[in-house]
Amino acid sequence: MVQAIRHWLETDPLAKTGWLGALQDSQIGQAIALIHRYPTEAWSVESLASRIGVSRSSFAARFMSLVGEPPMHYVRQWRFHVATRWLEDSDTPIADIAERLDYNSEAAFGRAFKKFTGRTPGAVRRGDDSAIASVV
Repeated sequence: MVQAIRHWLETDPLAKTGWLGALQDSQIGQAIALIHRYPTEAWSVESLASRIGVSRSSFAARFMSLVGEPPMHYVRQWRFHVATRWLEDSDTPIADIAERLDYNSEAAFGRAFKKFTGRTPGAVRRGDDSAIASVV
């Protein structure tokens, strides 16, 4: 199975795009690993670039080229993915999740979460899939 996946990664052009393809780049792959491993870190383009040893502008351009979206958009997307898991799988208060993800208030987190995911944190916690809205 592992060999089949490796073969696919090496030969299929589709495996070279998006975050999966970016993982194969030593620097951008390292940045993605940091984002995934430490979602509550106060990441910025500068801090990520510094951690992988490249300039901010070089990092931003290379990330965009390989992943297809700006680094901070990817960070927000990953954080809301993590927040969704916490809302679904734990009883952690929404205010605590907001604080862990560096939001100043539960209300600010709720607005950003809904804008990005199309659902409120409460709807996710309740498992209310009827609250899904189209997200741009």
